Amino acid sequence: MGKSEKLLLKILRGTSDNNIPFDQLCQLLKNIGFEERIRGSHHIFTKEGTEEILNIQPKDSKAKAYQVKQIRQVILKYKLGD
Repeated sequence: MGKSEKLLLKILRGTSDNNIPFDQLCQLLKNIGFEERIRGSHHIFTKEGTEEILNIQPKDSKAKAYQVKQIRQVILKYKLGD
């Protein structure tokens, strides 16, 4: 099981939303087909076939917990990251 798969499972479990590394989260989103655009500290992810636009920012080197929750909801809604 690779690093990306472990991170996906960690996100889907929802037990450590405060402890997700921001850079790894960005890489995971790119791996499951999202395109990244950066505006200052905002990393904006879009994907063909999804309504949501994911706008995330780092808090130190971690992702913000509420943004991890939003990403989890999108992954589950569209059944991404099989």
